[in-house]
Amino acid sequence: MNVVETILVYAVIPLAIYLVVGAATLRKKFSGTPRYRPGQPWEYPAMWWSANPDGVGAVHGAAAEVKVAPAGASTAAGGARGKW
Repeated sequence: MNVVETILVYAVIPLAIYLVVGAATLRKKFSGTPRYRPGQPWEYPAMWWSANPDGVGAVHGAAAEVKVAPAGASTAAGGARGKW
C-alpha cells in the first residue's frame, strides 16, 4: 500500500462515516417529538409510576403492622427454596 491508499483507508473513509452518521442525527426528521424546555408550560397530565400498583397507599416501614411469631416457630424465610 502506498501513502495515498493508507490515508484513504485509515483517515478519509472513517471520517466520511462519522460525517454521515453525524448529519443523520442532526436532521430535523430524526429529532422526533418536540421536547420540553424549562420555562414552557407543562401541558400533559401527571403520570405516576409504581412498581407495585396494588401496594399504592399501603403502609410500609415502621408504621406497618408488626407480625409476632408464636413461641418456638421458625422465623427464617427465603433461602435456596425461595419461600419468601
